[in-house]
Amino acid sequence: MRNGAIPGSRGRVRPLRLLGDQALRAPCEEVTAFDAALAGLVEDLFATMYAAGGVGLAANQIGVGLRVFVYDCPDDEERRHLGHVVNPRTVTADGVTVRGAEGCLSLPGIEAGTPRFDRAVVEGVTVTGEPVRVEGSGFFARCLQHECDHLDGGLFLDRLDGLRRRRVLWAARRAPWAHQRTSFRGAQNPGAPMRSSTRASLPHSRSVR
Repeated sequence: MRNGAIPGSRGRVRPLRLLGDQALRAPCEEVTAFDAALAGLVEDLFATMYAAGGVGLAANQIGVGLRVFVYDCPDDEERRHLGHVVNPRTVTADGVTVRGAEGCLSLPGIEAGTPRFDRAVVEGVTVTGEPVRVEGSGFFARCLQHECDHLDGGLFLDRLDGLRRRRVLWAARRAPWAHQRTSFRGAQNPGAPMRSSTRASLPHSRSVR
């Protein structure tokens, strides 16, 4: 992306992979080619994330098995965090564990109270190979952990147990998209900070998508 360009403005909205698609369960591979195709992927991720109203999106959610994710996410103080990470690795996930509302663009319309650490640090590189370190707390830390889970083939429901997990699986079986494997979401204005729809949670009324 060129300096000053609106993230996603040159990208195209791709169909999202939904629960049951094998792409969501396969660990993603390290990026080795830092080329125009990678820059285009990041643009497409931003465009798709904004169209779907999310705050983060991992590459395998659009069927690309590479370790890349993008984000446009507030923290608990409403500070906006915007960027992308290629080949991310979680350096730190610590602090108190908070159970907060969490959803996923690959399970549209479904969320559950999910435990996450209140602080996370992720390191990786940019599309040009420059080192990057992203630190998050509160809601943004939840987002970082959620996206890193995706790239390892995980979903937020893997962190649930008992009744909460059963309820999510029950809702997924009965969802309008239950027999689909991909979904287009209506396009919105690229570049605007997005907030996902939420329900009351601990300690804020937001959910990761």
